Amino acid sequence: MAAVSRARVLDLLKVQCRIFSTTFNPERHRTGNKILRQKLVGPSVAAYYPRRTVTFKDLQRAYPNDETYDEDEEDRLESLERQRARGKGAPKKKRTAAESKKIMGKKKKAPTVT
Repeated sequence: MAAVSRARVLDLLKVQCRIFSTTFNPERHRTGNKILRQKLVGPSVAAYYPRRTVTFKDLQRAYPNDETYDEDEEDRLESLERQRARGKGAPKKKRTAAESKKIMGKKKKAPTVT
């Protein structure tokens, strides 16, 4: 039984690739077809998240001359004021190195026991 020539095998591979809609690559170079054949992820990711709805801030930006009242925002600001009054609010931001040293110096020192 004689061996089949390389040209004949390549012709067979070409026909096979045409039938099964695959890429003919006899040298087996890396072409990236595996990645390109995959389903696109963008549409499925975009469909996962709900569509953005109009918020109260959007209405305020659209109509800046109209007087509007955002109850949730007012509640948030009031709670921040209460926290600051109790000393639980966010610390002041330092602006310069000298200012930060001055703030650090104002902290109470622990009393020493003698």
